[in-house]
Amino acid sequence: MKTRDRILHTSLLLFNDEGEPNVTTVDIANEMDISPGNLYYHFRGKDSIIAELFDQFERSLGEVLETPIDKPLQLEDNWFYLYVVFEEMYSYRFLYANLHDLLERYPRLKQRFRRLLLLKREAIHAVWTTLSRETVVTRADPAEIDALVDNMVQQLNYWITYDQLMNPGQTPALSIHRGVYQLMSMLAPYLGKQQRDFYLRVRETYQRSIRSAANQRRGSAGRPTKK
Repeated sequence: MKTRDRILHTSLLLFNDEGEPNVTTVDIANEMDISPGNLYYHFRGKDSIIAELFDQFERSLGEVLETPIDKPLQLEDNWFYLYVVFEEMYSYRFLYANLHDLLERYPRLKQRFRRLLLLKREAIHAVWTTLSRETVVTRADPAEIDALVDNMVQQLNYWITYDQLMNPGQTPALSIHRGVYQLMSMLAPYLGKQQRDFYLRVRETYQRSIRSAANQRRGSAGRPTKK
């Protein structure tokens, strides 16, 4: 891996794990065991690194969000589609951990982040429109649909931060699983019987995952520490 790519990779890991405001370019250089001057040769400061990481995030998430807009998805496909969306967001979760402060410090990102937010809304609205057209969900008043879409986009946008606060130390896989379930549960009241049966099966899978994770945490807590 080239030095420039290693800098981006290391920065992303540190930003995600330590919080972007707590990481300096010196921290990044030390983590990589290179001189600050070597890092500065590739990036003229942390703002350049953040801009490059946002470019990567914008491209990857944008491609994913356009999927249901370009090609309608069935209910089962939407479940897995949302997994992919959450995975992309989780990979760059530092952007969401302190979003307001980040956009205040880097105002050039604000308009671009807003475009991603609008694309999220368009994608969720496309999901709802397809399910309604295929009679998977009952038809609802347009104003009610708009409110539901807005709620789902807010849930999608702030879920990672919320879940990390509510469930510290939770594995990424379980956090993503919980996020997808929470989004799909908003659709549940509108599903037909056949589709609701699918939803209930997935809910049971989700609940088993939660019980398993809780049992593992209790087992770890009761295990004697090594001296």
